[in-house]
Amino acid sequence: MAHSIGNGFPPGVFSQLTRRQLVQNGVFGAGALAVGSLGLPRAARALDEINFWATGTLDIGDDGWRTFAYDSGVKVEFTDNGNDPGPVVAKLAAGNANDIYDVAGLQGGSEKELARRGLIAPWDISQIQNYASVWQWAKDIPYLTHDGKAYGIPTVINADSIIAIRDKAGSVDSYGAIFDPKLKGKTAMEDAWINSVIFTAIYLKNSENAKIAEPGNLTADELGLVMEFLIKHKRDRQFRTFWNGWEQGLQLLANQEVWVMTGWEPIVYAARMRGVDCYYAVPREGYEGWANNTILLKSAVVRGRTKAAHQLVNALFSGFYGCKLGLLRGYVVPTDNNVAYATAHANAFDPAGVRKLADHVKQKFAGKIYWQNTRPDNFQLYETWWQRLRNA
Repeated sequence: MAHSIGNGFPPGVFSQLTRRQLVQNGVFGAGALAVGSLGLPRAARALDEINFWATGTLDIGDDGWRTFAYDSGVKVEFTDNGNDPGPVVAKLAAGNANDIYDVAGLQGGSEKELARRGLIAPWDISQIQNYASVWQWAKDIPYLTHDGKAYGIPTVINADSIIAIRDKAGSVDSYGAIFDPKLKGKTAMEDAWINSVIFTAIYLKNSENAKIAEPGNLTADELGLVMEFLIKHKRDRQFRTFWNGWEQGLQLLANQEVWVMTGWEPIVYAARMRGVDCYYAVPREGYEGWANNTILLKSAVVRGRTKAAHQLVNALFSGFYGCKLGLLRGYVVPTDNNVAYATAHANAFDPAGVRKLADHVKQKFAGKIYWQNTRPDNFQLYETWWQRLRNA
């Protein structure tokens, strides 16, 4: 169970979270090694109970889920899936996850693979009334559909870039700062190809005129170019480290071992709470966009929980969940219902703050965005190259 997350960003909670962590194993080959047996919640007994298996940062805590159940009529048993796409998909494909959970939340990119194998079911959008309120550009996110059917619901969105310490790094507006020899030994990237490769590809495409078509889905030649670039800089000791997991990334900033690094925006919130004057840079090359999408597991249909699953998703867009999640994580559920809910419940949420957060994310997506892809065409080659980087 993942109900231990409280208000704010306590690092202990996130020490095991790797929100867009390296997919270390293939799903149907080496990935089977990651399946194991799950630590299982109690099985949902009633048709109005849903076992929700999603990224820990999507949890809103016991009090939040109680309010959610009161408003929606759906009781939620939340379990953190770690959001490492490789093991999650493997547990759905070869493990027992589909026997236990009803609805899952996962970084976008795996929907088509899961749908083709019959592991997830399509959503009936007509049963999700609040889906009409979802921002259109969120509905247009890649990876949501397969064969004309909706398999992913864009529940949480954001765009990632660079974290910089103001009095050490000054004004940063380019990923080039990560590779700047003047900052040698004071930069870092995440130990995850699903983030670090696309950041590097975005930089090379836009600032070094590299012939890269789609940074989120590199050809073999493009991937080789990007990885050789990273390996060279690693050997030159440009990077302090490749960080892994929430706590390490936060600690690097808190101790000021690193002055500039690619990373997640909630790390900025947490570092500021520790007194670090850091900021999230606006990169001239563009952001890495991502969405955590909600998927309907096929076994939930067999167990007769389709109606409750659709009620759950509808309630995610009703406003309360978006307000609560924004307060806890600084993440946005892409609907204006959040502002409407905050306005109607100003004793619990600050309407101006909710609107400001929404405008902040909208502003990011009004610029240049390259979508993260957790399952690029050559994902196994990505894994091979990333291991070479680690060994370099």
